[in-house]
Amino acid sequence: MTNDRFASIGIQSRRPQGLLAPLMWLGGVIATVAALTVGAVLAVFTAAAVAVIALCASVLVFFAGLAVRARRRAFARARRSDDVIEAQKIGETWVAYGWERPNR
Repeated sequence: MTNDRFASIGIQSRRPQGLLAPLMWLGGVIATVAALTVGAVLAVFTAAAVAVIALCASVLVFFAGLAVRARRRAFARARRSDDVIEAQKIGETWVAYGWERPNR
């Protein structure tokens, strides 16, 4: 033994001696295995949650695309019905039908 006050600092000085050492080592192994198991289970739940969120987002984007497509078609049909009129040439004059709007 030395009289140096820093001689007891280190890993070797903290290890338990005697009959308690194997029990503490076994407790450390059990705690490590339990922590790894909990971490693995949480990782699986997190991956499943991310997959469900991705699935919901893809369904939402699909329906949004359908809605945008339907809106474009409805807008094109509405615009086409307002702009297109029928016209016939009678003699030297063009006569247009459908020019008057019914809701005036």
